[in-house]
Amino acid sequence: MGDVYIVDGKRTPQAKAGGEIKDIQAPYLGAYLVRALIDSAGIPDDEVDEVIMGNTGTPAKYPNIGRVIALEAGLHKKTSGYSVHRNCASGMEAVSQAYLKVACRRSDVIVAGGVESMSQMPLIYGKEMTDLFVNLMKAKSVGDKFKLMASFRPPYLTPIIAIEQGLTDPFCGLNMGNTAELLAREFGITRLQQDEFANRSHQLAIAAIKEGKFKDEILPLIYGPKSDRLLTEDKGPRESSTVEGLGKMRPYFEKKSGTVTVGNSCPITDGGSALLFVSEKALKKYNLTPMAKLVDYHFGGLEPERMGMGPLVAMNGLLERTGMTIADMDLVEINEAFAAQVLAVLMAMKDETLAKRFDVPRALGEVPMDKLNVNGGGIALGHPVGSTGSRLLVTLMHELKRRGGRYGIASLCIGGGQGGACLLENLS
Repeated sequence: MGDVYIVDGKRTPQAKAGGEIKDIQAPYLGAYLVRALIDSAGIPDDEVDEVIMGNTGTPAKYPNIGRVIALEAGLHKKTSGYSVHRNCASGMEAVSQAYLKVACRRSDVIVAGGVESMSQMPLIYGKEMTDLFVNLMKAKSVGDKFKLMASFRPPYLTPIIAIEQGLTDPFCGLNMGNTAELLAREFGITRLQQDEFANRSHQLAIAAIKEGKFKDEILPLIYGPKSDRLLTEDKGPRESSTVEGLGKMRPYFEKKSGTVTVGNSCPITDGGSALLFVSEKALKKYNLTPMAKLVDYHFGGLEPERMGMGPLVAMNGLLERTGMTIADMDLVEINEAFAAQVLAVLMAMKDETLAKRFDVPRALGEVPMDKLNVNGGGIALGHPVGSTGSRLLVTLMHELKRRGGRYGIASLCIGGGQGGACLLENLS
């Protein structure tokens, strides 16, 4: 297995669904990133082996977003491209496949990442309306069509919300927010603790924006009906956020006794991210200077109703594989799907008894708060599902460079009862 280098990583600014970039279709959240990475590295268009992209809400018009992105970016037609889907970790799955192909010396240059336009996830007709449409198409006469139309009832038009279905686990039947409520109860995590953690995310993200910390990782995005506006910053973080303000929000998932609100959960978001992976052979051939090395990755599973504990399982597997410890990490990124979920993971990481509940045989160690999500996380920045797994790595890589740290780990929970984690070594 050869070393796998990351030359650079970029992401779009992230905006809430229905916001600034709602009209940009998913492939176009990735194509300009790929183009920029290849241009910056000076790699010819016909020498990129593959483009691998994570995406969850695959548009009917673009069934293979990875290939569309490769062609839209202007890469040679011989560059293959494909899409992967691992729920919240789709972008990380794309990265892991790039890692394997480069490490096994099957490829030398791969762009991998993820894109998601949650704004454009559709409303779907139910079975009654769908059947009516099908039968109308089959009808052989105008009279038959009128008879069918007479059977129409207004409730047939009640839509199925694709996002809502996608965020409900088909195995245990729980919405992702309900899984966070479950962890909050089992771990005794209070509403105040969740709101304090959420407020921390917003304040850190606002500070990072003001200090220009995201400028190296964000590639501004043209948007608007006339493509005459430029988005340069994330639109999710709220400078006005306070613990008191968050405390006024009502529980969203369990109305009467819950503690999880829209304020201490990640918002529905649009965005994309991409990283350029190369082999040592490609480094020498194109005279490239790598930013980082992807050391290894790991995915693991657990019960779907406690999917939020996925980072605990994944980080344990990754640390076992690499022989490293949490204490070796200069930075840790854990995606903030829900404040309760991250807080539960942090509790179990430092408590062997809690860790063993999830078949993790040891305490991984305490994560100092000055190393965790230091520029805010998903609660402030958002969670464009197909992109977040790779966005975490883009953010982690740039912050390691800025601080001069050596190692960092990025992890996230995955709907369906899984967790994913990657370990980076800073080389810049």
